[in-house]
Amino acid sequence: MRYFIHLAYNGTNYCGWQTQPDLPTVQYTLDQALGTLLRQPIAVVGCGRTDTGVHASDFYAHFNYDETTPSATPLDTDQLTFKLNSFLPADIAIFEIFPVRDNAHARFDAIARTYQYHVSDQRLPFCQGLYSRIYFHPDLDMMNRGAEILMEYEDFTSFAKLHTQVKTNICHLSHARWEKEGDQWVFTIRSNRFLRNMVRSVTGTLLDVGRGKLTLDGLREIIESKNRCAAGVSMPPQGLFLTRVEYPDDLRVEK
Repeated sequence: MRYFIHLAYNGTNYCGWQTQPDLPTVQYTLDQALGTLLRQPIAVVGCGRTDTGVHASDFYAHFNYDETTPSATPLDTDQLTFKLNSFLPADIAIFEIFPVRDNAHARFDAIARTYQYHVSDQRLPFCQGLYSRIYFHPDLDMMNRGAEILMEYEDFTSFAKLHTQVKTNICHLSHARWEKEGDQWVFTIRSNRFLRNMVRSVTGTLLDVGRGKLTLDGLREIIESKNRCAAGVSMPPQGLFLTRVEYPDDLRVEK
């Protein structure tokens, strides 16, 4: 039987989602906890691969559970959710575990993802590790005019990490906007897919627009150049959150 896990995590203490030799990762931590509680090897597959220090307030993973093994018992998802939350570190929270169709895939069945990036020009002692400090007061209107320009394009090669194995750099954006929230500026971006490092490099480039370092025409030139070296710096990981992952309605099944 295949199950989805709906979870969230603070990425500060982890070297990203994906398991790496001798390094703490969210995937490895979850695999170990599930394997211990279910008494069989478990390999979870995540909806994405967040980098070191990146957070997720909305994340999904799937795993298979074999109820035919001698030590297996019928899976009580509510009880497993409770036990996992007691067993896992405090920076990982499990919201729900539910059965899905056998071919459901946490990564490939996602139809849209939303990220947010948080910055502030203030020192925020109670938000350490959850935002990126900037040392200028950005122009919100100019950054949103830049975000509107982003929405006109589909090829985001200029914001993609070099030398990756993706087959296409085409992404279909459906939302891109900055908002002022208290002492922070928050950039929200939604798309059917994202390239590796794309949100952090887009954010850095729009902040260049907001500080007057880059014109709107210059932003267009960067996008159309399809040259990563032309874009702004990639922002630090701690300000980035995966905030929503969307799926078709037919994934969940009744057990």
